Amino acid sequence: MEVNQSRDQYGKQSIQLLLTNVSGRPLTVAAAQLASPLFRGQILWEPTGGGLELPPGQPKSLPARLPAPVCGPEQSATEESTTEPTTTQQPVVTVRYSQAGQAGVREVAPVAVDPFGVLERNNMELCLAAGAAAVADIVLDRRLEVAPDSRTGVVRLLITPKEAGGAGPGGGSMTIASIAGTTLVAESAESPWPRNIRIVQGAPRIELRLRIRPARCDPHAVAEDKVGTLLPLNVSVGGREGQLMIAAGTALRGQIYDFVTSACAQPLN
Repeated sequence: MEVNQSRDQYGKQSIQLLLTNVSGRPLTVAAAQLASPLFRGQILWEPTGGGLELPPGQPKSLPARLPAPVCGPEQSATEESTTEPTTTQQPVVTVRYSQAGQAGVREVAPVAVDPFGVLERNNMELCLAAGAAAVADIVLDRRLEVAPDSRTGVVRLLITPKEAGGAGPGGGSMTIASIAGTTLVAESAESPWPRNIRIVQGAPRIELRLRIRPARCDPHAVAEDKVGTLLPLNVSVGGREGQLMIAAGTALRGQIYDFVTSACAQPLN
């Protein structure tokens, strides 16, 4: 059992449970659930119909949604309890399966391997997002303003602080230290994006106009895009620092794809 995450699952609170059948005979997997001290409840996979055929030696990825993360004091207690990981602290998967020629359904519960730190990274990202959400709602406006020459455009980042005194892990304020570019868009050299923006509960709404240009113009930029419309904000909130990913909605995502395609087609001066 291995934990992984594909690029198109980033920002979607979803991961993959990678199962490899080492029994030497075909198995039919009926369900799989993973338990981790970093999350509340089980990380579940269940087939939409029937079971999943798992041939010997052939790994298969099962998509699974992540439950709410464990943050704050509970997380600190888990992290500081020991420097030596134990079976109860490591992620453990329970797989229900059947095998040809054997009656009934069996269970196996191996310790899961997480070689890329997927669970820890997602826990940190989700806890950071929860802290930020307690301070303000942050979204990208659905409209892209394209310059007359089609070489640059403007996306608007809308920040609406929550009411003052609201409870939450953010402590009432947060700072956007910087805004990073994506695989598709970057800041315009003539109009650098703002830095060190402090957001406080109860403050007026903030609108940041971000002038963008294509980050790349190779033929595969749009065709193979996975995360190019997720805008990374480098933030600090509630004692945490990290990247908060703000996703473009369906309408804006399509406009960004059209903009990059059109801008890259413009002749160089």
